[in-house]
Amino acid sequence: MEETKDINEIIDIPVAERRYPDNKKLNLKKKFLFFTPFLIFSFIFIRLSLKSYLEINSLNLKNNENIEQKDPSILGHLPYKEISKEELVFIEPHIWVHKDMSKSLLKMREDAREDGVYLVFLSGFRSIKLQEEIFYSLKSIRNQSASERARVSAPPGYSEHSTGFAIDIGDANYREKDFEVEFENTATFRWLKNNAAKYHFKLSFNKNNKNVDYEPWHWRYEGSIEALKVFEASNRKLINAKN
Repeated sequence: MEETKDINEIIDIPVAERRYPDNKKLNLKKKFLFFTPFLIFSFIFIRLSLKSYLEINSLNLKNNENIEQKDPSILGHLPYKEISKEELVFIEPHIWVHKDMSKSLLKMREDAREDGVYLVFLSGFRSIKLQEEIFYSLKSIRNQSASERARVSAPPGYSEHSTGFAIDIGDANYREKDFEVEFENTATFRWLKNNAAKYHFKLSFNKNNKNVDYEPWHWRYEGSIEALKVFEASNRKLINAKN
């Protein structure tokens, strides 16, 4: 009879090995899992914000480049088309103006006279051909460069007078101040400064203009849609300069 073997020798059952987790590592893992969505969201937000910022800056640079490239001005003057003769009306010897502004202009002179102020119309519509003669012949006589001359006279094709909406005004009592800065010291200029806007007239070249000399005698009409369209680029440029 075989000797009975110890049961432990017959059935070899390994003892289960108990492994206890490292609490520090477990807590770190939990923290990592907790903050991972936040980190991913932050990364995406930063990336999108940076992308948006770069796109806006790129767009601004392109817009500035386009503005510079599309700037049609020459020597500080914007281009203006010559109005057709059919749009002009004769108001007195040598003075033709756009039909849209003739009534306002004459009304302004009439009302000024009632206030004891006497406006004189010096120059209205000027053709591009006449402007060419003025710009180049006077430049030669005065021995001035084009940029110097442009401060007091627009190059041909760049004068507001070609639109028919511009008028040069003097004071009947001080004709020696016609086309001179001293015109600002006359009763006519003071009256215009206080009342011209009522008739839709605006001083074109004030003292703050960097490219064109101050011309207190030169006024333009903005009392019709057509006139506003003509001077829209000039007004937009002025608004941008203020901003």
